[in-house]
Amino acid sequence: MPVVPLTEIVGPAAQQRYGVPAVNVLNDLTLEGVLAGAVEARSPLIVQTSVKTVKSIGSEVLFSMWTAMTRGIEVPVTLHLDHCPDRAVISECLQRGWNSVLFDAHELTLEENQRQTVEVVAEARGFGAHVEGEIEGIGVEDGVGSEAVGPDGRLAVERQVEFVRATGIDVFAPAIGNAHGQYASAPVLEGGKVTAIVEATGIPVALHGGTGLSTEQFGDLIARGCAKVNISTGLKETFMRSSLAFLKGAEERGTWDPPSLFTAVRADVVGFTRGLCETFGSAGKAA
Repeated sequence: MPVVPLTEIVGPAAQQRYGVPAVNVLNDLTLEGVLAGAVEARSPLIVQTSVKTVKSIGSEVLFSMWTAMTRGIEVPVTLHLDHCPDRAVISECLQRGWNSVLFDAHELTLEENQRQTVEVVAEARGFGAHVEGEIEGIGVEDGVGSEAVGPDGRLAVERQVEFVRATGIDVFAPAIGNAHGQYASAPVLEGGKVTAIVEATGIPVALHGGTGLSTEQFGDLIARGCAKVNISTGLKETFMRSSLAFLKGAEERGTWDPPSLFTAVRADVVGFTRGLCETFGSAGKAA
């Protein structure tokens, strides 16, 4: 099955009320591992790249890796640029072949955010790509990511619905009490906000800050229309903890074999991704 547009993945998920993992990869090993996990689960998958990853690896190399690893893949997958405020990076990735982008302009005034989002949507359409939009920044628990509130503060659902309609975005990411990073305490989530936005606009909602939420919280939000479920910190921790555990064992054994390290970490990344698919209800949807 070929790489598909974002809407071909989140559209059915929103209609059938299951969530699709949107996982931020770090390098070639995590890219291959999350793809393999989705194939094992027979699940669609959204692979996300941060601006930092694009800049550290390079868009040409990163997209070449993506093209090679998804050639002949058996489940629907799509490539998404996550949280990008930089229009130049957005243009670079769209030109290279990314399937969708999140234009994160929450630090701008609402009017300027809306104006530029309209431009990004028009640019993306020229490449057959899609756009995720955001007004309010998502909170931060671990000191990494965007600020919690933009210059216009918290906005009424009606104004967010107006933004969705005016910009023509394909996915919307509202702030509902969620946060990037591991939660310091159990979050209080505004599920009703998701319901209201989905009922008013009909577009899928993206749930940011998925790492650390309970199975029950995932289930409730997905049932309300959160079709795209972002996971970043969870994969980072899996990658780092798996590497650390293997290296500690290697030190104890006095054996140093990098391919064995890669194999061990890959297995944990595959298992992590498969578990996400099962939790979000996307497992088996590509069968």
